[in-house]
Amino acid sequence: MIIKTEKEEFLDFLTDASHFKGAAEAVYFPENEKDIISILKKCNSKKIKATIAGNGTGVTGARVPNGGIVVSTSKLNKIIEINKNEKYALVEPGVILKDFQDAVEAEGLFYPPDPTERNCFIGGTISTNASGARTFKYGPTRNYVAGLKIILPGGEKLTLERNRFIAQNYKLNIITDSGKEIALDLPQYKMPATKNTAGYFSKENADAVDLFIGSEGTLGFISEAKLKLLDLPEGFISCVLFFNKEEEAFSFIAGARELSYKNREEGLINEIDARGLEFFDEYALLFMKENYPSIPAGAKAAVWFEQEYAGDNEKILFDKWTELIINYNGDTETAWFAINKTDYEKIKDFRHSISARVNEFCAAHGVMKVGIDCAVPYKKFEDYYGYCRKLIQKSGLNYVAYGHAGDSHIHFNMLPENKSQYNIARSAYENICIKAVHFWGTISAEHGIGKLKKDFLLEMYGEGAIMQMARLKLQLDPKAVLGIGSIFDERLLNL
Repeated sequence: MIIKTEKEEFLDFLTDASHFKGAAEAVYFPENEKDIISILKKCNSKKIKATIAGNGTGVTGARVPNGGIVVSTSKLNKIIEINKNEKYALVEPGVILKDFQDAVEAEGLFYPPDPTERNCFIGGTISTNASGARTFKYGPTRNYVAGLKIILPGGEKLTLERNRFIAQNYKLNIITDSGKEIALDLPQYKMPATKNTAGYFSKENADAVDLFIGSEGTLGFISEAKLKLLDLPEGFISCVLFFNKEEEAFSFIAGARELSYKNREEGLINEIDARGLEFFDEYALLFMKENYPSIPAGAKAAVWFEQEYAGDNEKILFDKWTELIINYNGDTETAWFAINKTDYEKIKDFRHSISARVNEFCAAHGVMKVGIDCAVPYKKFEDYYGYCRKLIQKSGLNYVAYGHAGDSHIHFNMLPENKSQYNIARSAYENICIKAVHFWGTISAEHGIGKLKKDFLLEMYGEGAIMQMARLKLQLDPKAVLGIGSIFDERLLNL
């Protein structure tokens, strides 16, 4: 096991893609389960803070330490098994998502979660319940986690499989591999009926697996995951479609969403059923035009959609999408259609590049990223979008808007150029989060809370619920050493 103690050797572990910065005394690189247990037992006995670190692609500061040590998952990078017959895989937490998806697809199988940054680690996607473009059809990472091996903060091993430990109402009893029984009181609050990864997953009769998914490295160390796989689709239609009016883009998305829900529920295979519906506003297109000069001049919005096909129904589906495009005044002449793998990769790069360019902009100006990750019920989506746009424009800040409009989940990324503008952006961010809560939505649909959003989590759930989260953590981490400062303030652990 490698241990780095010279700060100059581990500067990369003191920040993440949000450019939030922290401090640590050392970084540990465990290579197996024995190493993990040794590290956590040492931290537990000496009350040393330990922060679990993925690949640094997160934007909430969850992997950024506020003292103590960092435990990197980068050496835990094995794909242990891909089982074609039973359609599952066993992986360590440091496996890169893109590498895993490529390996799975080489076997004719498919792992749907597809967050924008595919260089993330699998462990990070589980700890944040990551989602991405294909969530519109397939749902978030949670839907594909069949089991977990967890090392608890005291060094106990916990093996979880679906339906092994189920809560009775909000009382959950788990048994470690050594036979130790731990009684947990799950927080009693109502989660929003949207994409959501804000705080601990909790509901009546919850599965223990779900408690650890989205817990952001605060409850235990994921040493291995069992992931559900699907059959690889035969092919798919992929398109970026441009509009001369923003409202027509939203109308197209609403129409495609309703048709997809209806046809999916009825099990129709020759009808529209999008696996992704993404939106880009005018400013996002202008922001990317230097890299993508074929973006039409004057375009006010764009929509990216994809649908899978099988057998001989590609032309049928293509014709139905073309008809829908025409009905909503989309421009078929300037649209980008993928007709081969090269075209598809170009469209995928376009879809993913906006986030990377925003990160580069923030780094160049020396400010932390201020990106909205809220989702609201779809009947409130256009009202919410209009509120956000008006508020940011009134602030005088430049911004880009894009994201998962099919899921009523939008990313407004403000582009402050100095500290003064950053403070204005944070004020706007607070109001935008509060508005999402008032619309019965979430302040974090896919990125988690980390260290940057915990004040807004208080707005979402209230102080009583946050205290329940803190008490739950202490039932698993009584010495308060793991992931301290993420999700809620450290002071709440002094109960």
